Amino acid sequence: MTDKKKTVGSHGKKYANALAKIEAGKVYAVKDAFELIPEVAYAKFDETVDVAFNLGVDPKHSDQMVRGALVLPHGIGKSVRVAVLAKGEKAKEAEAAGADVVGSDDLIEKIQGGWLEFDKMVATPDMMVAVSKVGKILGPRGLMPNPKLGTVTMDVARAVKEQKLGKIEYRTEKTGIVHVIIGKKSFGPQKLRENFAVLTSALQKAKPPTSKGVYMKNITLSTTMSPGISVDPLDAVTTSSGA
Repeated sequence: MTDKKKTVGSHGKKYANALAKIEAGKVYAVKDAFELIPEVAYAKFDETVDVAFNLGVDPKHSDQMVRGALVLPHGIGKSVRVAVLAKGEKAKEAEAAGADVVGSDDLIEKIQGGWLEFDKMVATPDMMVAVSKVGKILGPRGLMPNPKLGTVTMDVARAVKEQKLGKIEYRTEKTGIVHVIIGKKSFGPQKLRENFAVLTSALQKAKPPTSKGVYMKNITLSTTMSPGISVDPLDAVTTSSGA
């Protein structure tokens, strides 16, 4: 019991120390925010870095849903297991591209039996009728292939390579917030900033025409364990315009 209390107390102290390094109420320029990351990330493991964008949209309206996918210049530092549903030549292409598992009806049966040892799924269009059989299993876990995200395609080799590089997907939650992982603490400020710039640029381009008023309202940067750092949305848009 004492050890547990000690661990919690130690964690609380480290968090408080990290919080003390972030100026209360301050909105940081992009460069300064990323330079703060190594100072506030206190865990012994390589923490994940993520960003929350609060967008001026109402996701209840389908024409204001912001959704897409992209490959960040430096990936996200995570090993991605890719499953592919394809037949014949397309199955061979997927295997050659480095897919972790390739199958068709046999893979559908495996999933129906409870096997889900993969992070992303790619499927050729002709397999989508079969995929519908496991839609209730894949859908809630965010594993359903989607043509808008490039995971339903005849170009399976490219799709597999992109997923292996850590292609990220983003979509607005009910509150209009988009949460995205942009890498690991070990990437360092420069690489993280470059990933952030490409993501910010993509979100700007995805702005719905029906979105009125301020689009990028707030941006918060954080690691797995750290407090959040407020980033200046105007500076984020300006510095990402060339990305």
